[in-house]
Amino acid sequence: MNNVGIIGVGEYLPEKILTNKDLEKMVDTSDEWITTRTGIKERRIASPTEATSDLAYMAAKQALRDAKLKPLEVDMIIVATITPDMQFPSTASFVQAKLGAKNAFCFDVSAACSGFVYGMVIAKQFIANGTIRNAVVIGSELLSRITDWQDRSTCVLFGDGAGAAVLAEVPSGGILSTYLGTDGSKTELLMLPAGGSRTPASHKTIDDRLHYLKMEGNELFKLAVKLMLESAQVAIKRAGLEPKDIDLVIPHQANARIIMAMAKRIGIADEKVYLNIEKYGNMSSASLIVALCDAVKEGRVKKGDKILLDAFGAGLVWGASVIQW
Repeated sequence: MNNVGIIGVGEYLPEKILTNKDLEKMVDTSDEWITTRTGIKERRIASPTEATSDLAYMAAKQALRDAKLKPLEVDMIIVATITPDMQFPSTASFVQAKLGAKNAFCFDVSAACSGFVYGMVIAKQFIANGTIRNAVVIGSELLSRITDWQDRSTCVLFGDGAGAAVLAEVPSGGILSTYLGTDGSKTELLMLPAGGSRTPASHKTIDDRLHYLKMEGNELFKLAVKLMLESAQVAIKRAGLEPKDIDLVIPHQANARIIMAMAKRIGIADEKVYLNIEKYGNMSSASLIVALCDAVKEGRVKKGDKILLDAFGAGLVWGASVIQW
């Protein structure tokens, strides 16, 4: 089995910025309330002409440039998303066409906020066993399209964006460990009720606002801290490391309080935790990879660093990985 690592990263954030002050004019909330409880100050909102594949394409193009790889050299494209362009075909198919990566096979992964980790783990298997040489794994979301802008408990949390990583064989290091988990008994805590085969679209589902995400925040908060902690501990142990060996934690950017509570319980210092939630909010599958891109650009990631990726989301699903840069 070959070592597999990330050889290029890229991101794309829409131009429009929606601040907490803007939200004060839309719903009964305040900048102070949002900042204190979530750590979010602003989020990006896609233009009416942008779809999830458009954001994914821009991020993938940047990642390929960073990896010095041409579109025709790409073997596989995975798009992690819960806001696909449409039910089918896959958003990854649209991305392939936009890139001109006609030699790649493509599919989507629906694992909510853990989607990028799931996609990365899938791609690793194909590369490690020699089936393919490389893969582009993308987290891309337009959560503004499924956010109820009348619901003050959820509309303050989410934003749009995309991030991408190119995975390939590396001489050493790379993905040292992974851990994935699911608890399907708690699907009701975070879901998009209508639009699928169980509750098809109808006048009633539209009137009842069932095409917007629904969330039970308090219960999710408790589970997120517990399961992100468990994921981190298992991934670190599987890598043969201890918490003190981790140079940087890049968590899913859902809530600053969840993130810092998790890090504290692991025993990782605050300065080793990367946060960009104040700029982008929660972008589901895009959050973690965009945070990694930002950390790389800011010089927070150096060659040889051991990085913990940790995510949790609807499903319930969770996943963590330790990678050596």
